[in-house]
Amino acid sequence: MMLGKVVANVVSTEKHPHYLGHKLLMVQPIDAQGEYKGKSILAVDGVQAGIGDIVIVVDEGGSARNVVEDEDAVTIRTAICGIVDRIDIEENT
Repeated sequence: MMLGKVVANVVSTEKHPHYLGHKLLMVQPIDAQGEYKGKSILAVDGVQAGIGDIVIVVDEGGSARNVVEDEDAVTIRTAICGIVDRIDIEENT
């Protein structure tokens, strides 16, 4: 799993049948402080996330298919499985 920030909606009128009915979002991975890290990824939205939301992303096919409740959707690898309310970081004393 990873944290990410939704940075864009992706619209595709032609797509594999496994993606029909699913919203696609561009997610920029972030660290616990909210700093961008790594390359953006496309993810199927399993929780009605939107642009600007901090989200939890699974990047493993079996877990992603479980999120979208379609075990036969073998082309789906990455899915958003949660919207983050806050990140609490323990401060060293």
